[in-house]
Order: sequence, then C-alpha cells, then structure tokens
Amino acid sequence: MTRAAESKTIVLVRHAEAAAAPPGGQDAERVLTEQGQERAEAFGRWLRAHGMGCDEVITSPAARARQTVEAIACGGCAEAEVQVERRLYEGEVDDVLQVLRESTPDAELVLVVGHAPTVPAAVSLLADGEGADAAHEALSLGFPPGAAAVLRYQGQWSDLSFGAASLEDFRTP
Repeated sequence: MTRAAESKTIVLVRHAEAAAAPPGGQDAERVLTEQGQERAEAFGRWLRAHGMGCDEVITSPAARARQTVEAIACGGCAEAEVQVERRLYEGEVDDVLQVLRESTPDAELVLVVGHAPTVPAAVSLLADGEGADAAHEALSLGFPPGAAAVLRYQGQWSDLSFGAASLEDFRTP
C-alpha cells in the first residue's frame, strides 16, 4: 500500500467563539473572545495529547478563523504552515470538499478551520452516518463555535467524496 492510500485524518473545526463586529465593522474582522482563545488553545493541547500533529492547516481568511488556528498552535499543534483559503469564507459545502481534495498527497492529517453552516454540513456529508455512534450523537446536538470533528478517510485526497469518511470523534468546547 502506498502512503497516499493509507488512512487519512480530517479535522474540521468551526472557529472558536468570536465577539460581535464593532459598529460599522466587517464580519470578517470579528476577533475571538478571551474564552474562545482559551478553548482553541485547549483543543490544540488535546490534539497534541492524542498524537495528532497537523501535516497541513487550511483556514478561512476571517480574523476569527486565523486566530483559532494561532491558538490551536499555541496549545501545541504547530507543525504545519498555515494556508489561507478564501473559499472557506462564505463558501459552500462543495468548496470544503474541493479544498480537502487539493491537499498535499502525502499529508496524513489535514486541519481545516471554517464557519457554520458550511463546516457542520461538510462533516455530516463526509461521514454520512458512518463512524462512532457517540460522535454522531454529539454532532446531532449542534456544532457550536470551537467544536471540532475528527474524521478518518482511506484513499487519496483527490478521490475524497461525500460519504467516504467516518466520524471518529466530535469535540465541543
């Protein structure tokens, strides 16, 4: 079996809790609250404790998404360079799939930080009911800011499709 066909891990994260936009401010400029920052750092520590080093990190250009990535890195998951992907801001669920398909072929773990409703919809469509029952039950209760889904996929990134992954874990802040 080649490396490209080995098991892949997808970590899809909704940006952590953000403050409201200031009067006259733009949505893309919203920043994390102190609690959002702390919870994203805690998620970085969780990733490190579970041996999940990121090979590739892709984020929305929104300030709150970039700050979520920075906080995850501060928590201990800082291996990969961060790619900013415009399609993850105001994009559709198909854009999330396409971004994942374009991942570096030898990347084993790709972390994506985006927004609702796109990230929750992508998780549901990628797993399509497959995976751990407890993770699906937790997902059914909602996907709050800072939540993260850990999915497994067997195959090449370029072949990823909806229904091809399994939901292994779902973490809420």
